[in-house]
Amino acid sequence: MKKLLYLFLLANPLFSSAQIADSAKREVKLQGAINIRDVGGYATKDGRHVKWGKIYRSAELNNLTDADLLKLQQLGIARVDDFRGPFEVKLAPDKLPLNATRIDLPSGSEHIGDSGSSFSKTMMKGNGDLLMLNFYSNTAPFANRYRPVFKELLQLNPDSALLFHCTAGKDRTGIAAALILYALGVNEKTIMRDYLATKYYRNSENEKAISGMVKNYGMDEATARKMMEAKEKYLNATFVSIIRQYGTVNHYLESVMALDKKMLQKLRTLYLN
Repeated sequence: MKKLLYLFLLANPLFSSAQIADSAKREVKLQGAINIRDVGGYATKDGRHVKWGKIYRSAELNNLTDADLLKLQQLGIARVDDFRGPFEVKLAPDKLPLNATRIDLPSGSEHIGDSGSSFSKTMMKGNGDLLMLNFYSNTAPFANRYRPVFKELLQLNPDSALLFHCTAGKDRTGIAAALILYALGVNEKTIMRDYLATKYYRNSENEKAISGMVKNYGMDEATARKMMEAKEKYLNATFVSIIRQYGTVNHYLESVMALDKKMLQKLRTLYLN
């Protein structure tokens, strides 16, 4: 337990071009969406690799063009897992490729976007860093948010792909990607680099998002800026919280995500080369 905790706290990968060197292959370039990328290609601790073209992560999908939808259809995306809450969904409803099914997984996001909720009022007045650390540390919603994703991956048609997303494709999506990659046996440093790569993929959009948070929600700029950052300590907070509660991440995956040894082996058989 102490060794794993140490690894997550001290992984400390520097954000650099090395993290996005394969972006030409990883990024799905669309006209109406950003931060959409394949989580395939990563090496595992036992020398295998996550399969390309099977699992995708993304920001919101409400502005997809017809050409974008066709591209996602050609990628075989049949399941779209949406971690946003009802207020976010109403503001920016997903557009889906032909024959894709959207799965609503709002656990922990029920009040995001509701400017009148106590959650939003606290967010508007709070310390940005502390808010994010609290968000990432709160594992209570994870079972209802992420366990269905693993279930779908285990049942997905071999010719299909799954995409999961939230609004920015950073926090709820970042945790999902981290848990999936960990379950597949990817090392902690690579998992962190995938998370931090959001800085690259969202670079041009973050300033617009910050301005919108200040204008639409009355949030102070410093808090908004912190909330749009991808920091090592944020994702670390998730794993530290899991380890403190469950001893190891593997025990957590088994007891909360329903990935016993048999299911974990099946997942790896399906998604590793």
